[in-house]
Amino acid sequence: MIITGSIITAIVVLLVISLILFYNGMVRGRNMVEEAWSGISVQLKRRHDLVPVLVNSVKGYMTHEQETLTRIAELRASAVSASSSGSVQAIAHAENQLMGALRSLFAVSENYPDLRANENFMQLQEQLSLLEDEIQLSRRYYNGTARDQNNRVLQFPGNLVAHAFGFNKIDYFELADPAEAAVPEVKF
Repeated sequence: MIITGSIITAIVVLLVISLILFYNGMVRGRNMVEEAWSGISVQLKRRHDLVPVLVNSVKGYMTHEQETLTRIAELRASAVSASSSGSVQAIAHAENQLMGALRSLFAVSENYPDLRANENFMQLQEQLSLLEDEIQLSRRYYNGTARDQNNRVLQFPGNLVAHAFGFNKIDYFELADPAEAAVPEVKF
C-alpha cells in the first residue's frame, strides 16, 4: 500500500514536472517569436522612413513619372497601416507590394541618367538595398522561430499543453508571389 502510494505520487510529480517543462518551453518559444517579429518591425519602420526621402529625391528628376511616385506613397501608407493590424499575412502582402513598386521606381530611374548620377540618389538606393538584406535576415530569423514554436505547439504531447493553455500556430512571413523567389534569367 505504501509502495503503491509512492509510485502514484512519483507519477503525478513526473507529470507535473513535464507539464511545467512543456509550458515553459512554449512560453520561451512565444517570446522568441515576438522578439523576431520585433526585429522585422524595426527593419520595416526603417524602410517606411526611407521611402519618403527616396521619393522626394527623385521627384525633381522624374516629372513624367508622378503616377509611379504616387503609387509608392500610397503603398507606403498601406504598409504602415498594415503594420498596426498585427496580421502577419496583411503586413507581408503590403510590404511585398511596396517592394515591387520600389523595384519599378529603380527600373524607371534607368531612363534618367542625371538621376542615376546623383550621389544622394545612389546613397539612398544603396541604403535601401542594405535594408532589404536586413529585412530578409529578420524574416528568416522570424520564420525559424515560428517553425520551432509551431513544432512545439503541433507535436505530441506538446499539442495537449498548447491546447490547454491557448498556444496557437504562428503564421510565417512569406513572399506573396512565388515568382519573386525564382532565379532571374541573365542574358549577355
